[in-house]
Amino acid sequence: MTSPEAVAQPEFTLHRSVGAPRERVWRAWTDPDELTLWHHPAGVSTPRDSIAVDVREGGTYRYTMVNDEDGEEYPTAGTYLLVSEPDRLVFTWGSPDDDPAESPVVTVDVTASGDETEVALHVRGIAGEPGDDNIYDGWTQALENLARHVAR
Repeated sequence: MTSPEAVAQPEFTLHRSVGAPRERVWRAWTDPDELTLWHHPAGVSTPRDSIAVDVREGGTYRYTMVNDEDGEEYPTAGTYLLVSEPDRLVFTWGSPDDDPAESPVVTVDVTASGDETEVALHVRGIAGEPGDDNIYDGWTQALENLARHVAR
């Protein structure tokens, strides 16, 4: 019998270099007033009033992305598993009704690199690949938004 730990899970990692100090990038990931400005893919918005975060281990978050064209809503929620300011966030990521124990896990590493900050986003528990017009591309676009936002 194969243990659950031995079964490979789908996963992917994205890397983005941003022109801002690490503390600025951390704040963009943890402040609702910042998240509303970048935390969504192209063609989608995240209204400020839909965002609630309790950034601590065991704390939860929620937000709702809204398709700018047709108004379709994408409610999202999860639990912070690790908060190590300003270096690493680990959280579950799914729909509000999902069992956190079965949700994908996102790890965000924020590393100072000279005048820039390296952001590594790793998603475990769901597949993604370039050109999927879904998870991978959505996170790629959100990281592009983040880079533009914090460089202002």
